[in-house]
Amino acid sequence: MKIKDGFVLREMCGEHIVAAEGLQHINFNKLISLNTTAAFLWKALEGKEFTTEQMAQLLVDEYEIDMELALTDSANLCKSWVEAGIAE
Repeated sequence: MKIKDGFVLREMCGEHIVAAEGLQHINFNKLISLNTTAAFLWKALEGKEFTTEQMAQLLVDEYEIDMELALTDSANLCKSWVEAGIAE
């Protein structure tokens, strides 16, 4: 999996927002907001190929959570990023 080129994480008014670079990507009907944990993962994974297992390991290392929970959360986040069109 990889975050698609052309999307960047920006902080606006204390919120983490995924924005498209270039006018051809702008859709104001669908803004993508990330919580602090998702933004942490975005920053760690941007520009890299990754698996849900690698994403989960980042969560375990950073937040000291159970691997099973981390895997579930990572799979859900990956699914939502793919559905939003920002990862493939």
